[in-house]
Formats: sequence, structure tokens, C-alpha cells
Amino acid sequence: MTTLTTPPVAPLLDRLFAQAETARPETLPIFNRTSPEEQARLMSSKTEWRALYTHLKDIPLPVSRETGLLLYMLARATKARTIVEFGTSFGLSTLYLAAALRDNGVQAIEDGPHDGPHGKIVTCEFEPSKIALATAHLEQAGLSDLVEIREGDALVSLSADLPAAIDLVLLDGAKSLYTDVLTLIEPHLRPGALIVADNADYAPDYLTHVRTPSQGYLSLPFAEDVELSLWTGG
Repeated sequence: MTTLTTPPVAPLLDRLFAQAETARPETLPIFNRTSPEEQARLMSSKTEWRALYTHLKDIPLPVSRETGLLLYMLARATKARTIVEFGTSFGLSTLYLAAALRDNGVQAIEDGPHDGPHGKIVTCEFEPSKIALATAHLEQAGLSDLVEIREGDALVSLSADLPAAIDLVLLDGAKSLYTDVLTLIEPHLRPGALIVADNADYAPDYLTHVRTPSQGYLSLPFAEDVELSLWTGG
């Protein structure tokens, strides 16, 4: 039995995924009015991503169940203690990651001395309404003590006060910022850290970066649109 597969987390995830099925991006007018090619351009744009994501402020945009399980398994297998997430949204992926930390025996850094390892998840989101929902979901799951949510532009919120040694990174925010966000995080990655990039097919510059061995990564596509990368230490 795990935190992931038992109450309160398991039924909460079932409910949130069911809700996400009824509120998909394809139902929005902006997507109905634009071609797939234009949608891909907007997703990859460094200048227009904020306008696009404003239309998505009420849409959950979760990882798939398969990607969520992958995140949990990677965090458990690597005994992760410190995780950085770019793009909290409604907090579904955060729930998977926090459940893994709980099952790794991690307690919040602020909790003081204890027998297990200290650690936390630092996650960021620029939409306040999504932060409110993610916070509520983490509290319902009993996992909020392991998560620090930072509001605002990730290039600002992740530019300081990161854990000294990061074990795992999830990139699932604006695709055009993947390379910039990873560059901020790189000095803090421990050798062997894993980076999971969701919908990486919308981030061609990021794929070039992590697939170039001289940049310090080994990388391969995993599933349909997930890129899994290993930081080798530069």
C-alpha cells in the first residue's frame, strides 16, 4: 500500500481527473478558431504564451495518469528528497510528487529535527486562482506540508532560494520557457538528477538542449510527448 493508492489521495486524484475530462482546452473558442499549426506556434512562442495561458486559467491542464505514475515511480526509485516543478496548475502532478516524498519518508525542512530526511517540492504558478485550487487539493490530500508554491513568473520565482541539491524536475508550464527555466535550475541539479518535460514536442529548442551530450544531459523521448533526461553533471 502507498500514499498514492489509498485515501485520501487516490479518490481525490480520481475526482480531479474526472473533472479534467469535462474541461479540456479543445472546448475553448481560441482553440476552435485556430488551426493545429497556429496552436503549435502559440504554444512555442516566447512572446505570446502568456496571452494563450490566460485563456486556460480555468482549465486543469494535468499530466496524464501514466505520466503521473511515472513521476511517482521515478521519485520513489531515486529516493528523491527535493523536487522542483514548473507549472502547478490544479496540482495533480504535485500530488503524485508529494505522495512519493511522503512514501520516501521525507518531512518538511521547516519541521525541525527528526529521524527521516528533510526535503520539499518547490512548484510555481502564475495564475492565482490555480494556486488557490492546488493549495486546497494538497490540503485535502494531507500533503501540503511538503510543498512550497511560488506565485508569479517562473523566471523570477525560481531564480533564488532553490534547494542546494535537486533530485527531480518536472517541466509542465509554458513550453517556450522550458530551456530558460532549466538553465535557472541547472546549478542546483545533483549529478544523476532526472528531468521530466511534458508536451516537450512543443519545445524544440529544449529538445535540442537536452539531446546534446555536451550540454550535460542524456535524454530520450518517453511515451508520446514526454522527454526524460538525466543530468550527468556538466
